[in-house]
Formats: sequence, structure tokens, C-alpha cells
Amino acid sequence: MADKILVIEDEVKIARTMRLYLEQEGYQVVAIHDGALALPALRIERPDLVLLDLMLPHVDGREICRQIRHESAVPIIMLTARSDESDKLIGLELGADDYITKPFSPREVVARVRAVLRRTRGLVQPSPLLRLGKLEIDLEQRIVIFNENLLDLTPIEYDLLVRLASHPGQVFTRLQLLEATQTVAYVGYERSIDQHIKNLRAKLQDDARNPTYILTVFGVGYRFPRQEKPNA
Repeated sequence: MADKILVIEDEVKIARTMRLYLEQEGYQVVAIHDGALALPALRIERPDLVLLDLMLPHVDGREICRQIRHESAVPIIMLTARSDESDKLIGLELGADDYITKPFSPREVVARVRAVLRRTRGLVQPSPLLRLGKLEIDLEQRIVIFNENLLDLTPIEYDLLVRLASHPGQVFTRLQLLEATQTVAYVGYERSIDQHIKNLRAKLQDDARNPTYILTVFGVGYRFPRQEKPNA
């Protein structure tokens, strides 16, 4: 069955163009043009990915992203006409997995959709289970248990966690972590990793000043502690 993409975009011409290119690639596309219809459409259509415009009538993209994350971990790619870094970081903080700045090429949208869905499906992993203290990662089912509770992670948060936990002690730069979650790593976007790490730490109840799981290597990036190596 084809993956279903929910396009939430008030500019009908842009939505129509994205639908055309995505359908040519074999995706099923549902498009809506009003932010107030976003959650009802999400619940009815149950899409595999959401393309979400930032500026929408009635309910803006930030609020929609926040609402979606309260009930779903569906991948979200945010579309924005704003190039300011703070706007992009706000979107990532709210749970968006990627963002595309307008004007954009429809082919870029298709490539980003394909990349995010690939991350969601996951790649073959070397071990089916990782354990570290109260943390357990089931690599086959893409399930993360922390302190006996199921964590609701976005695809990019999951991929970051797996990359770090699978290589305890190894230091990863922000660009390396970005490459682990994207088909193409964009130099200059690597600081967005900091926001995803912040979100991930919050879900792991990990104090950034005295972390148990995700350690900061100042001026370089992040690592998992070597002394508590995950066991298969």
C-alpha cells in the first residue's frame, strides 16, 4: 500500500504542485488548506507523514505541530517562508522532524519526504535490543522503554538515540548526527541537532548539567557513556 502524505498548505497552487509530484512518485496525497481542519484530517486519514505549512489561516503551523505531537509521533516536515534560524528551531522544538524554506523545488520536497520516511522505517540494525540502565531500545520494532514506560519519540529523536546508544563512548559531531538522520547533511543546519538533543533529554529525564545518558562534549558534539555499555 502506498504511503499517505497529508499536505496542510493554504496556497492552493503550491499544494496542487506538491500533490502532482508526490503522486508521480507513488504516494497517496490528501491536501487541506485550513489549519482548523488539520487534526480532524489527521485522525481520519492517519497519514504516514505530514507536510505542514507554518503560516495558515485560523490555526497556525506551530500550534498544529504542538497539537499533533500531543497525540501522534507521525513524521512532520514544516514548510516555512521564513529563513530566520529562530523560527526553524521553534519548529524543531515543537517536534518537527525537518523543515523546508520557501521557495523550494518540488523535487526537494519529494527527496525530503523519502528521506524522512526512510528514517521512520529504519535500517537493519546489528542487534535487536539495546539496554542502558532504565533505558531499553527494541531495534526491530523501533520501541523505546524508559523506566518501564513507553517513550513517544519522533523519528529523528529515535535515530539520534540509536546512533548514540549503539556506540557508547564514541563522540559524534553535530554534522555526523545530522548525517545519521538525513539522506543529505546540510552544513549550517547542524545546530538543529542541539534542539533535538534537548527534546530527547527531556523525555529521558536527563539533566543537561549532569546527564546520565547523553553527554555533551563541549565544542564537538555528544556521546553515550562508555562505562554503561548497552547489552544486546
